[in-house]
Amino acid sequence: MSAVDGAAMVVTLSRALREAGLPVAPDRSVVAAKALTVMRPSDRDELYWATRLSFVASHEHVVVFNRVFAALVDGVVDPADTRGDPNAPPPASQRGERRTDDSPRREVEGADAPEESPWAAAAAVVEQPDHAARDTVIAAASADERLARKSFDELDAAELAELRHLMARLSLSPPPRRSRRVRRAHHGHQLDVRATLRRSVRAGDYPTRLAWRKRRLRPRQLVVICDVLGSMEAYARAYLQFLQCAVGGSSAEAFVFATRLTRLTRVLRKAPPMVALQRAAGVVPDWSSGTRIGEALHSFIRTYGSRGMARDAVVVIVSDGWEVGDPKAVADAMAALKRLAYRIVWVNPHQANPHFAPLTGGMAAAIPSCDAFRSGHSLEAMQEVAETIAARRQ
Repeated sequence: MSAVDGAAMVVTLSRALREAGLPVAPDRSVVAAKALTVMRPSDRDELYWATRLSFVASHEHVVVFNRVFAALVDGVVDPADTRGDPNAPPPASQRGERRTDDSPRREVEGADAPEESPWAAAAAVVEQPDHAARDTVIAAASADERLARKSFDELDAAELAELRHLMARLSLSPPPRRSRRVRRAHHGHQLDVRATLRRSVRAGDYPTRLAWRKRRLRPRQLVVICDVLGSMEAYARAYLQFLQCAVGGSSAEAFVFATRLTRLTRVLRKAPPMVALQRAAGVVPDWSSGTRIGEALHSFIRTYGSRGMARDAVVVIVSDGWEVGDPKAVADAMAALKRLAYRIVWVNPHQANPHFAPLTGGMAAAIPSCDAFRSGHSLEAMQEVAETIAARRQ
């Protein structure tokens, strides 16, 4: 089966399933196209299972899928005959003749499909050499995937609204850390003397059964500090949505800075998404002004970091590194932050440019203290940032 035929089948089947009432998302169409490319089904049953496993997510949808699949592939109204049900009435298209078990299975390629079959119409469209063929193949691609690859500075208002729903799927889970508190455990590193003695008293014997304790695991703190100066304004709206997603479902802390540091955690956490974004834009007093990275980081360490917020935490700094002050202040602040944090991840959207080099004063001063350097210019790149946040330190 060629890639073009597979795309035509996926497009036609997904449209028919949506018309029949099945919730077919674009990402399932992509999965089906990949399944047909990898499996290259040679008969009807292989095609059935490849598409069913790709499109059907609930047992309740199997009946509808069987009906649509039989109508498209076999040209029958009742799919029970094609599924091997001997009690099903013969379909009208076969004029009373039932297919027996020893009859050969219909081949997907080279089969004599009915003239009115939608598969034939779809294949005819794909074989056209003009722009209609390109439109059919493009329709098989996922709109979500195209949006995920698109740079944040190229998104319009409608795409930014859709981006918020896609960004909510990001899993921002730093690796856990061991707490000072301990709990009972079957196998531990610390002997629980009291529990061991209680066991011996109840048994009236020597403490032969030992009780153990081990340190509890607690979620590690995530701190996101975002630059909103003029050169970052094209990306700031998307990163503000990232901040809202970060603090929405976890104990993360969100800050923005330009000439000074502003905490947005409460604003972003306690309001609905759109309201939170509007309030955040109003809270920041120095939006799109000159950036003082070193002063902002020193302010964070003095006010929040030294109190425990940055201790053993994953700190994500989103900035292009343009510093209007002394770069040495950035280097000193990053060195102090590195002594407190578990990991520092610097996100620079300009890193995606093949000609990029960290030559600006602030960026060059910050690089030696960074544990990871990512681009984060698109949703796909932000997925790499999420994986870096979840990774354990080597």
